[in-house]
Amino acid sequence: QMQLVESGGGLVQTGGSLRLSCAASGGTFSNFAMGWFRQSPGKEREFVATISRSGGSRDYADSVKGRFTISRDNAKNTVYLQMNSLKPEDTAVYYCAAASLRFGSSRSDPYNYWGQGTQVTVSP
Repeated sequence: QMQLVESGGGLVQTGGSLRLSCAASGGTFSNFAMGWFRQSPGKEREFVATISRSGGSRDYADSVKGRFTISRDNAKNTVYLQMNSLKPEDTAVYYCAAASLRFGSSRSDPYNYWGQGTQVTVSP
């Protein structure tokens, strides 16, 4: 069974940057599309970004497009989320997820495995 562990969250000021990492183990990483989701208090989990198995295709939520970049290094079994120009509304717990698909999805249900989440807080 695959395990996913996020890291890189923290407290940053508006306009700052963070790079989240998600390390995978226990599975064949290259067989999975990967996604990032986030959830803030009182809100449902929302899609952030996804990347195909090869890394050749990416998709983003409109709210983060142009500011966030998802990438993966299959040799390191790791997916990343580079977050620039952060805003207070980006504050959330960020989760990475793996789906046994060639291409990722903006829906949560196709994802088979989920990490524990990492907190991102953006101060005004």
